[in-house]
Amino acid sequence: MIRRLRPGLVTPVPAARLGLVRVLIGGHTFRHLLCRRRQFRNIVRTKPELFAPVGPVRVLARPLPPAVADALNDATLVSTALFTLGIGGSVVARVHAALLTWTLAYRNSWSMVYHSENLLVLHTLALSAGRAADAVSIAAALRGGPAPAAHPRYGWPLHLMNGCTAAAYLLAGVAKVAGESGWAWASGDGLRRQVAIDGLRKEVFGSHASPLAYRLYPHRRLFTAMAVTSLVVELGAPLALIDRRLGRLWALGAFAMHWGILAVMGIRFRYQLTGVAFASWFDFERALRGVAS
Repeated sequence: MIRRLRPGLVTPVPAARLGLVRVLIGGHTFRHLLCRRRQFRNIVRTKPELFAPVGPVRVLARPLPPAVADALNDATLVSTALFTLGIGGSVVARVHAALLTWTLAYRNSWSMVYHSENLLVLHTLALSAGRAADAVSIAAALRGGPAPAAHPRYGWPLHLMNGCTAAAYLLAGVAKVAGESGWAWASGDGLRRQVAIDGLRKEVFGSHASPLAYRLYPHRRLFTAMAVTSLVVELGAPLALIDRRLGRLWALGAFAMHWGILAVMGIRFRYQLTGVAFASWFDFERALRGVAS
């Protein structure tokens, strides 16, 4: 009965699949933090009046001393490297998840909230709750011997990640139809206005709107098609949890949608654009076996 009701949760999953997803997400996180290290240092030295704590940072009544904030940022960078390499197993993974949550929340407590980073944090928390370093890690390489047998314990963190991803896109879709336009958002008029306003803002403030936005703007039907497609992807996200093949198809659709957003509006959801945000839907250990053979 349990197998019929929850087949995905009791199906044995190779440990390498979970480990490879950890490496991909850890590698992306390391690059993300390293590229923004100087930016983070500058931000925490701006006017204290700009500090508006969000998430766990709400425990603070005032900003941390810049030296303390710098130390936490650097500690997060170190923990990211250890997490990616699989050093320290679950203990380091959980410390890393806590530090990453704090560091990104603290960054978002100054001037602007980057909602696109929330999914990265949720995925890291899910990975830290499981045993993601059993097969693909420095310790596993030094230990040698056969890889751990496939087991459901290597699958449920991936299912949790998929659930977080589906929930995030569902909320985005609900936000669209819950707004002033309601289901009329599917007509594409709201999206067309959004593209126009975004392009105008960029031109006024010294940037440049996407050339593709200028070409597409006169074509209302194209915006209708794009609006309907986005609603199908976002509101249909929970359906991707029903079947693995359907989930992979959905992930490819969401990946393509973000590249479309970049082309039309120049907005970069970096985690999604790399495809790493959708890694939990795919069987990467097959590629590893192919390279090894």
